[in-house]
Amino acid sequence: QVQLVESGGGSVQAGGSLRLSCRASGTARERCTELMSWYRQAPGKGREFVAQHHRTGSTYYADSVKGRFTVAQEDAQNTLFLEMNILAAEDTAMYYCKSDRCGVWGQGTQVTVAS
Repeated sequence: QVQLVESGGGSVQAGGSLRLSCRASGTARERCTELMSWYRQAPGKGREFVAQHHRTGSTYYADSVKGRFTVAQEDAQNTLFLEMNILAAEDTAMYYCKSDRCGVWGQGTQVTVAS
């Protein structure tokens, strides 16, 4: 199995930056981290897709974050990153990483952007 633990959330002013991390552990981490995604859920709203990363380096972004967010993976540390720049109040949400390959979610990390 695989376990996912997010970190790096916090509070930031609009226009600022944050980098989220999602560390994978467990016996299946290499297989399960082949295809990974970030999602977010704002208060009172459903969970929405943010970005996806494949081990080949292919990436895919939601239109709302394209050009501001960058997803990357560091295999040596079994870690997925989400670099978030030019943050706005509407980016405020709980951010979750997901193993698309294995259908496993992390517990989430809160991002709050003050306008």
